[in-house]
Amino acid sequence: MTSLVEALGFSPADSVLIITSDELGVSFASNSGVYSSLREGMAKVAGLVVPGPWAREAAARYRGEDVGVHLTLNAEYDLYRWGPITHCPSLLDGDGGFPRTVEDFWDHADTDEVRRECRAQVERAIYWGFDVSHLSCHLGALESRPEFFDVALELAVEFGLPLRLPEAAAEQQVGFPFRALAAAEGVISPDYLMRVNRTRSTRAALESLLTDLKPGVTEVVLRPAADSAELRAVVPDWTERVADHELSMRDGSLKAFTALDGVHLVGYRELRDLQRR
Repeated sequence: MTSLVEALGFSPADSVLIITSDELGVSFASNSGVYSSLREGMAKVAGLVVPGPWAREAAARYRGEDVGVHLTLNAEYDLYRWGPITHCPSLLDGDGGFPRTVEDFWDHADTDEVRRECRAQVERAIYWGFDVSHLSCHLGALESRPEFFDVALELAVEFGLPLRLPEAAAEQQVGFPFRALAAAEGVISPDYLMRVNRTRSTRAALESLLTDLKPGVTEVVLRPAADSAELRAVVPDWTERVADHELSMRDGSLKAFTALDGVHLVGYRELRDLQRR
């Protein structure tokens, strides 16, 4: 069977990287950090939180970058709230926003309302002018439960979009073969998903991850944001967002690593084009 990296036109031994800046639309600081990481830094891809308070501003600044829809059904911050863009009572918590925790979402969400809300998020991004390149799931709320994973998979099939998924090793933990189900429907996902371990500095953690990079397609997810009073007031882990921004913009080690022989940078559009073929 042809591997994903070969189907993309690379050698089986090559390492292909997708560097993603997530949470576009959550705050003005996130919009600034994500767009600068795409336009002036190392990132190739962004994920848009359509219900986010600053999503419309993100749409106004869009210049055709590789942006996917980060399907969002949680608003995890205590004092900074957002909610559904459709009428979906089961997706609200007591103060009118999305549930703060994934567990609360799982306990109360109606599958039909989840389907309606997620479809509306994709359609609104398209209406705003985004050339949507892929789908991902905020906080892993959808891929960890089969009834909700079906919603994400249906949308990926209908719109012809790749779907970010955890690695195959996570299938045993959640109890169903989500990657095999996606592959059976012709939906493409990167082979590996890397998130920075926050017990170390962003730079050290990312260097450790990249040192162990395997052949195949690996997505590295950052959440860059520009330092501001707004960010410090809204996001408890604001220092990590600022560190992600600095890493994607100015850290020479990341640029040097991606320049190594056998390491290639791509975006999700390459995966989307392959899936649609």
